[in-house]
Amino acid sequence: PEIGEAALAVLHDAGYDARPLRQAACCGLTWISTGQLDGARRRVSATVELLVPFADRGIPIVGLEPSCTAVLRHDAVQLLDSDSARLVAGATATLAELLNRTPQWRPPDLRGVSVIAQPHCHHHAVMSWDADERLLRRAGATVTRVAGCCGLAGNFGVEAGHYDLSVAIAEQRLLPAVRHASAESVILADGFSCRTQLIELADRRASHLAQLLAGRLST
Repeated sequence: PEIGEAALAVLHDAGYDARPLRQAACCGLTWISTGQLDGARRRVSATVELLVPFADRGIPIVGLEPSCTAVLRHDAVQLLDSDSARLVAGATATLAELLNRTPQWRPPDLRGVSVIAQPHCHHHAVMSWDADERLLRRAGATVTRVAGCCGLAGNFGVEAGHYDLSVAIAEQRLLPAVRHASAESVILADGFSCRTQLIELADRRASHLAQLLAGRLST
Protein backbone atom coordinates (compact mmCIF):
# COMPACT_ATOMS: atom_id res chain seq x y z
CA PRO A 1 0.00 0.00 0.00
CA GLU A 2 2.99 2.34 0.19
CA ILE A 3 2.42 3.88 -3.26
CA GLY A 4 -1.19 4.71 -2.46
CA GLU A 5 -0.18 6.14 0.89
CA ALA A 6 2.47 8.31 -0.78
CA ALA A 7 -0.02 9.54 -3.37
CA LEU A 8 -2.50 10.51 -0.65
CA ALA A 9 0.21 12.47 1.16
CA VAL A 10 1.13 14.36 -2.01
CA LEU A 11 -2.48 15.07 -2.96
CA HIS A 12 -3.27 16.28 0.56
CA ASP A 13 -0.22 18.56 0.33
CA ALA A 14 -1.64 19.91 -2.91
CA GLY A 15 -4.89 20.78 -1.13
CA TYR A 16 -7.08 17.88 -2.25
CA ASP A 17 -9.41 15.87 -0.04
CA ALA A 18 -8.03 12.70 -1.60
CA ARG A 19 -9.49 9.33 -0.70
CA PRO A 20 -8.88 5.79 -1.95
CA LEU A 21 -11.70 3.96 -3.65
CA ARG A 22 -13.19 1.74 -0.96
CA GLN A 23 -15.05 -0.71 -3.15
CA ALA A 24 -13.31 -3.51 -5.04
CA ALA A 25 -12.75 -2.55 -8.66
CA CYS A 26 -10.74 -4.01 -11.53
CA CYS A 27 -9.62 -2.37 -14.77
CA GLY A 28 -9.99 -5.69 -16.62
CA LEU A 29 -6.56 -5.51 -18.23
CA THR A 30 -5.76 -9.12 -17.37
CA TRP A 31 -8.74 -10.15 -19.50
CA ILE A 32 -8.01 -7.61 -22.24
CA SER A 33 -4.38 -8.69 -22.66
CA THR A 34 -5.38 -12.36 -22.96
CA GLY A 35 -8.18 -11.74 -25.45
CA GLN A 36 -11.06 -12.46 -23.06
CA LEU A 37 -13.02 -9.42 -24.15
CA ASP A 38 -16.45 -10.51 -22.89
CA GLY A 39 -15.02 -10.94 -19.40
CA ALA A 40 -13.15 -7.65 -19.78
CA ARG A 41 -16.36 -5.80 -20.67
CA ARG A 42 -18.12 -7.11 -17.58
CA ARG A 43 -15.30 -6.01 -15.29
CA VAL A 44 -14.69 -2.67 -16.99
CA SER A 45 -18.43 -1.93 -17.00
CA ALA A 46 -18.66 -2.55 -13.25
CA THR A 47 -15.69 -0.27 -12.59
CA VAL A 48 -17.03 2.50 -14.83
CA GLU A 49 -20.39 2.38 -13.06
CA LEU A 50 -18.56 2.66 -9.74
CA LEU A 51 -16.58 5.71 -10.90
CA VAL A 52 -19.12 7.59 -12.99
CA PRO A 53 -20.84 9.30 -10.01
CA PHE A 54 -17.51 10.92 -9.11
CA ALA A 55 -16.80 11.92 -12.70
CA ASP A 56 -20.32 13.35 -13.01
CA ARG A 57 -19.61 15.61 -10.02
CA GLY A 58 -16.34 16.83 -11.53
CA ILE A 59 -14.16 14.94 -9.03
CA PRO A 60 -10.80 13.96 -10.55
CA ILE A 61 -10.03 10.25 -10.70
CA VAL A 62 -6.29 9.68 -10.23
CA GLY A 63 -4.74 6.50 -11.58
CA LEU A 64 -1.49 5.31 -10.02
CA GLU A 65 -0.82 2.16 -12.07
CA PRO A 66 -0.26 3.24 -15.70
CA SER A 67 -1.82 0.18 -17.30
CA CYS A 68 -5.02 0.56 -15.25
CA THR A 69 -5.13 4.29 -15.96
CA ALA A 70 -4.75 3.62 -19.68
CA VAL A 71 -7.74 1.27 -19.61
CA LEU A 72 -9.92 3.97 -18.07
CA ARG A 73 -8.66 6.57 -20.53
CA HIS A 74 -8.77 4.46 -23.69
CA ASP A 75 -9.76 0.78 -23.65
CA ALA A 76 -12.93 1.28 -21.61
CA VAL A 77 -14.29 3.72 -24.19
CA GLN A 78 -13.58 1.29 -27.01
CA LEU A 79 -14.98 -1.72 -25.17
CA LEU A 80 -18.16 -0.10 -23.87
CA ASP A 81 -18.79 2.80 -26.29
CA SER A 82 -20.95 4.48 -23.66
CA ASP A 83 -21.43 7.98 -22.31
CA SER A 84 -20.45 6.70 -18.86
CA ALA A 85 -17.13 5.36 -20.13
CA ARG A 86 -16.40 8.63 -21.94
CA LEU A 87 -17.25 10.64 -18.82
CA VAL A 88 -14.90 8.53 -16.68
CA ALA A 89 -12.16 8.75 -19.32
CA GLY A 90 -12.38 12.52 -19.28
CA ALA A 91 -12.17 12.66 -15.48
CA THR A 92 -9.20 10.27 -15.18
CA ALA A 93 -5.73 11.78 -14.79
CA THR A 94 -2.27 10.65 -13.87
CA LEU A 95 -0.79 12.06 -10.67
CA ALA A 96 1.55 14.33 -12.64
CA GLU A 97 -1.25 15.62 -14.87
CA LEU A 98 -3.39 16.62 -11.90
CA LEU A 99 -0.51 18.22 -10.01
CA ASN A 100 0.61 20.20 -13.06
CA ARG A 101 -2.83 21.77 -13.34
CA THR A 102 -3.03 22.66 -9.64
CA PRO A 103 -1.82 26.28 -9.65
CA GLN A 104 -1.47 26.71 -5.90
CA TRP A 105 0.82 23.66 -5.49
CA ARG A 106 4.57 23.78 -5.76
CA PRO A 107 6.56 20.55 -6.01
CA PRO A 108 9.14 19.69 -3.36
CA ASP A 109 12.72 20.67 -4.04
CA LEU A 110 14.46 17.97 -6.11
CA ARG A 111 17.57 19.97 -6.96
CA GLY A 112 20.58 17.69 -6.94
CA VAL A 113 18.45 14.60 -7.54
CA SER A 114 19.35 12.54 -10.60
CA VAL A 115 16.38 10.55 -11.92
CA ILE A 116 16.62 7.61 -14.31
CA ALA A 117 13.03 7.23 -15.50
CA GLN A 118 11.45 4.21 -17.18
CA PRO A 119 8.05 5.30 -18.53
CA HIS A 120 5.57 2.44 -18.66
CA CYS A 121 4.63 1.54 -22.25
CA HIS A 122 0.91 2.21 -21.70
CA HIS A 123 1.73 5.50 -20.01
CA HIS A 124 3.87 6.53 -22.99
CA ALA A 125 1.36 5.36 -25.61
CA VAL A 126 -1.95 6.48 -24.10
CA MET A 127 -1.35 9.34 -21.66
CA SER A 128 2.15 10.59 -22.64
CA TRP A 129 4.91 10.86 -20.06
CA ASP A 130 5.51 14.56 -20.82
CA ALA A 131 3.55 15.75 -17.77
CA ASP A 132 5.77 13.65 -15.49
CA GLU A 133 8.97 14.96 -17.05
CA ARG A 134 7.72 18.54 -16.87
CA LEU A 135 6.88 18.17 -13.17
CA LEU A 136 10.26 16.62 -12.34
CA ARG A 137 12.22 19.33 -14.17
CA ARG A 138 10.06 22.00 -12.56
CA ALA A 139 11.09 20.53 -9.19
CA GLY A 140 14.76 20.83 -10.19
CA ALA A 141 15.58 17.17 -10.85
CA THR A 142 17.98 16.05 -13.55
CA VAL A 143 16.00 13.59 -15.66
CA THR A 144 17.26 10.84 -17.95
CA ARG A 145 14.34 9.27 -19.75
CA VAL A 146 14.89 5.68 -20.85
CA ALA A 147 13.45 4.86 -24.27
CA GLY A 148 11.84 1.52 -24.95
CA CYS A 149 10.13 -1.29 -23.07
CA CYS A 150 11.20 -3.07 -19.90
CA GLY A 151 10.33 -6.37 -21.58
CA LEU A 152 8.14 -7.89 -18.89
CA ALA A 153 4.74 -6.81 -20.26
CA GLY A 154 2.60 -8.22 -17.49
CA ASN A 155 2.62 -11.99 -17.58
CA PHE A 156 4.37 -12.19 -20.97
CA GLY A 157 7.92 -12.11 -19.68
CA VAL A 158 7.47 -14.94 -17.21
CA GLU A 159 5.70 -17.33 -19.55
CA ALA A 160 7.52 -20.35 -20.97
CA GLY A 161 9.23 -19.41 -24.21
CA HIS A 162 9.17 -15.66 -23.54
CA TYR A 163 11.70 -15.18 -20.75
CA ASP A 164 14.81 -14.90 -22.96
CA LEU A 165 13.04 -12.40 -25.21
CA SER A 166 11.92 -10.43 -22.17
CA VAL A 167 15.52 -10.19 -20.93
CA ALA A 168 16.78 -9.25 -24.39
CA ILE A 169 14.29 -6.37 -24.58
CA ALA A 170 15.36 -5.13 -21.14
CA GLU A 171 19.00 -5.29 -22.27
CA GLN A 172 18.34 -2.89 -25.15
CA ARG A 173 17.92 0.28 -23.09
CA LEU A 174 16.71 -0.20 -19.52
CA LEU A 175 19.37 -2.43 -17.97
CA PRO A 176 22.35 -0.56 -19.49
CA ALA A 177 20.91 2.74 -18.25
CA VAL A 178 20.52 1.39 -14.73
CA ARG A 179 23.99 -0.19 -14.70
CA HIS A 180 25.57 3.13 -15.67
CA ALA A 181 23.56 5.09 -13.09
CA SER A 182 25.20 6.05 -9.84
CA ALA A 183 24.12 4.42 -6.61
CA GLU A 184 22.60 7.76 -5.54
CA SER A 185 20.40 8.03 -8.64
CA VAL A 186 16.67 7.54 -8.20
CA ILE A 187 15.29 4.84 -10.49
CA LEU A 188 11.73 5.89 -11.29
CA ALA A 189 9.17 3.41 -12.64
CA ASP A 190 5.45 3.85 -12.05
CA GLY A 191 4.58 0.51 -13.65
CA PHE A 192 4.46 -2.64 -11.51
CA SER A 193 5.88 -4.69 -14.39
CA CYS A 194 8.80 -2.30 -14.82
CA ARG A 195 9.60 -2.33 -11.11
CA THR A 196 9.42 -6.14 -11.07
CA GLN A 197 11.79 -6.41 -14.02
CA LEU A 198 14.26 -4.05 -12.39
CA ILE A 199 14.39 -5.90 -9.09
CA GLU A 200 14.65 -9.30 -10.81
CA LEU A 201 17.25 -8.44 -13.47
CA ALA A 202 19.17 -5.50 -12.02
CA ASP A 203 18.65 -5.88 -8.27
CA ARG A 204 17.58 -2.22 -8.18
CA ARG A 205 14.44 -1.14 -6.38
CA ALA A 206 12.58 1.55 -8.31
CA SER A 207 10.27 4.21 -6.90
CA HIS A 208 6.90 5.48 -8.05
CA LEU A 209 6.60 9.21 -8.73
CA ALA A 210 4.31 9.50 -5.69
CA GLN A 211 7.00 8.01 -3.45
CA LEU A 212 9.69 10.34 -4.77
CA LEU A 213 7.54 13.42 -4.17
CA ALA A 214 6.20 12.30 -0.81
CA GLY A 215 9.69 11.59 0.48
CA ARG A 216 10.68 15.21 -0.12
CA LEU A 217 7.61 17.02 1.14
CA SER A 218 9.21 18.03 4.43
CA THR A 219 12.45 19.35 2.86
